[in-house]
Amino acid sequence: MPDTSATPVPPTPPIPLSALLAREDLGLRHIAGPIDPDTVIHWAHTSEMADPYPYLLGGELLLTAGVHIPEAAGSGTYFDDYVSRIVAAGGAALGFGLAPVHDTVPRALVAACDTYGLPLLEVPPQTTFSGVARAVWQLMAQARLAELRRVTEAQQSLAAAAARPDPVAAVLRQLAQRVSGWAVLYGPDGAELARAGRSPEAGPVTALGTLAAVVRPGGTQTAGPQGPTPASTPPSAPTPPPTPSSATDTVGGTHLAAYALGGGQGFVLGVAAPRRDPGDHTIASVAAVLLSLLTGEQQSGSGAARSAALVRLLLGAVPEDVAPLLGEDRWTVVHARPAADGPAPDALAASALGAALGSALIDTGGGVVRVLVPGDREPTAQEGWICGVSAAVGPHEWASADGQAARALARARATRTPLVRHGERPALADLVPPADAQAHARALLAPIAATPALTETLRTWLSLHGSWDRTAVALSVHRNTVRQRIARCAALLEADLDDADVRMELWFALRET
Repeated sequence: MPDTSATPVPPTPPIPLSALLAREDLGLRHIAGPIDPDTVIHWAHTSEMADPYPYLLGGELLLTAGVHIPEAAGSGTYFDDYVSRIVAAGGAALGFGLAPVHDTVPRALVAACDTYGLPLLEVPPQTTFSGVARAVWQLMAQARLAELRRVTEAQQSLAAAAARPDPVAAVLRQLAQRVSGWAVLYGPDGAELARAGRSPEAGPVTALGTLAAVVRPGGTQTAGPQGPTPASTPPSAPTPPPTPSSATDTVGGTHLAAYALGGGQGFVLGVAAPRRDPGDHTIASVAAVLLSLLTGEQQSGSGAARSAALVRLLLGAVPEDVAPLLGEDRWTVVHARPAADGPAPDALAASALGAALGSALIDTGGGVVRVLVPGDREPTAQEGWICGVSAAVGPHEWASADGQAARALARARATRTPLVRHGERPALADLVPPADAQAHARALLAPIAATPALTETLRTWLSLHGSWDRTAVALSVHRNTVRQRIARCAALLEADLDDADVRMELWFALRET
């Protein structure tokens, strides 16, 4: 008997035999064999071979007009041999056409189908075999469309559940509803962390927990006469098989499935349902992906550290105390904007930029993406972005580095350069004690300090060597606005901004603020 379980089947769900019998346009009549609502058809095939066994894949509705039947077939074992070979090949049902060879279905064929449990359909003369095959494929297409619609709706509802305040519980509830069963999340130690749906009997529940251990990293996959295979084996022992990502079983009529969640943390999704409908595996896989995102990041070391750092900052801790949780001593701040004019970058684009720069510490706002990058990683130009990069600094200088990155980005936009870095060379200003330099800067810039737009415009204008157009581009304002603001600065500061010495002194003061 061929191994029909490994035989490829069409990329469409099978259809119940009852659905084909319900087609009034075909006029098919069930005359022998069992009437089982679970009987399904994968395809239709026509053959007039006396032994169709070599040409069947399994799951067919075999159609024949009886051309192969000899005249003396009714007195021997011909029909028993014929039907037994169809059953052995995995045929799902037999359709017998009444035209043009036979006016009635042979009684011996009816008896053989009853004996071997093969459903037998009478095909009336007005119904062609091609019409039956076309009806089969039409029903399959309808079933496929219904399956795709069901899966799509389930994906949308699962995604919406993942955005709720209690995402894990909401995803489990939605999954249990969609598969008409029970869903449970197991922790790395095998304990149930959350569940939803109507719980099955004790037997399937226990079996599902055992199945979850099969897909859990490091879990027991097989058990021999001496019990589970030990975790460590001698060097000479064969390499154990890789841990599967999913596993299925059936206990007491309940269909079980276990899915290992991504991230390698040991979380497992278990599903138990009274039946296994087409699309259930896809729906459960989507839920597994969402739960992987919901559990993996929060339970990972980096995710937990970032959460702890945020909480401590909100509770009043200083950056110097929080930085060790992030694992680095020095950090670089990157400000970035899309190179092309358009809408502000969304969260997905910002995440992609952060991944390219090697950091998950990302903030979006005001049309600018800010990324805190570990100091040992050198930010490089990113296609489609304009970036400004600060110097690598310690936690106590994060605020200063943020300003450096902002000014570097403004310069990059004005000069249309993909990436501009803040200069790290020591300057003459570094020779002045910081306290004295800051006091001088506050006094010099006091007339415009209360108007941030004037301060920022003067800073940008000086950094771009007094270029009106470049400053307008960097600040996203009209060039006349730049002229008006610079004129206002000159009046309030009572300074000649055309004087190089005045510009140099103002630049020194602006760097200290």
